[in-house]
Amino acid sequence: MSFKIKKFPLAAGILSASLLLSTACSNESASGNKASNDGKGDKVVVDIFQIKVEIADQLKALTDQYSKEHPNVTFNVESVGGGADGDSALKAKFASGNPPDLFTNGGYQEAQIWKSKLEDLSDQPWVKDAYESALIPMTIDGKVYGQPANLEGYGFTYNKELFKKAGIKELPKTLSELEAAAKKLKAAGITPFSVGYGEWWVLGQHGINIPFAYQKDSNAFVKGLNDGTTKIEGNKEFKQYLKLLDLTVKYGNKGSLTTDYNTQVTKFANGEAAMIQQGNWIQPMLDKLNPNMKLGILPMPLSDNKAETDKLAIDVPNSWVIYNKSPEADKKAAKDFLNWMVTSDEGKRTLVEDFKYVPAFKTIDAKGIGPLGDEIMKYSNEGKTLPWEWMKFPDGVKQEFGANLQEYIGGQKSKEDVLKAMDNSWAQLK
Repeated sequence: MSFKIKKFPLAAGILSASLLLSTACSNESASGNKASNDGKGDKVVVDIFQIKVEIADQLKALTDQYSKEHPNVTFNVESVGGGADGDSALKAKFASGNPPDLFTNGGYQEAQIWKSKLEDLSDQPWVKDAYESALIPMTIDGKVYGQPANLEGYGFTYNKELFKKAGIKELPKTLSELEAAAKKLKAAGITPFSVGYGEWWVLGQHGINIPFAYQKDSNAFVKGLNDGTTKIEGNKEFKQYLKLLDLTVKYGNKGSLTTDYNTQVTKFANGEAAMIQQGNWIQPMLDKLNPNMKLGILPMPLSDNKAETDKLAIDVPNSWVIYNKSPEADKKAAKDFLNWMVTSDEGKRTLVEDFKYVPAFKTIDAKGIGPLGDEIMKYSNEGKTLPWEWMKFPDGVKQEFGANLQEYIGGQKSKEDVLKAMDNSWAQLK
């Protein structure tokens, strides 16, 4: 199996995080000398911070297993995400002088922002086993600063049984076909979409990524926004995205702006809606709430050109990184844990069967990842993918985009106003 992920150079105009992390710099001397080993012999405590709340329990079980095999190492695992702002929580930990030893990073621009705090992992044994494309987000000047967690993709995850109940025989792959399917579902008494636009990231990351990814040259478009030669306002793909957004609101659950992530997923799992804008990361949650759901993923189409629209947004969501000023014993234990996680039988089994991760490593068999993971693999192997462009946005733009789009949905901004507001947000934060 080979993943066909398009390679992208880092976007121009990378924003320095000096203002956001300056407080942390003044506290690094204290955090870098945290006494996790003093007076305890060779006992080591590794602090982990991660943003995938969907695997919180599974990760805790995996670290417990590692501790059984390595009794001198224990872990403090903190999972922040879903409805919480993981990025801000991580920055707060650094600013307070209590940084984690092991945490996650989205790569590309985020990797550049955090580079001064990241341990160089180029010499780690797992590097040779990773898919080359999976290392790209965390590779800077030829050095690898993070271990790719997995491969993820998203679109409109759908309930096959509800589609069958509504008489939908051909899967919608275009904007017109999606609207026709929504009408059939509604006529059958089924809410077409479970919408959770109370979460800024559903809009400001995953949603707005689609018109960025549809650009003929997405990297050139991002560069143009940075140097002022291109605009979101008036762009065809962004206009079409607003039509898609309107469609989901029109045929979605009531209170779309007050529905949070957990409620959105729960509604879908309970069969209260046929589709949800989420990806294969919700598989563990669905397995808990409603095991054995028959699931698939549809594209998020912006036109009626099926050759253009039949693609899923697929990339490496984040990578594991190590704080370079952590105590040496903590760094050594964190490195060993990362290697154990992707090479041991128990680690590899947990990643695919419990985390439901599409592996980022050639040495891990992708059996048991669930129907959503299988769909991601299928689209990836067929080369029918769109990039994750939000990883190249200036810091803070994702949140601004999310807030702008929430105001559009709430009626405070017109189509023209919201696109203009996004241009303004980019110009201010680039």
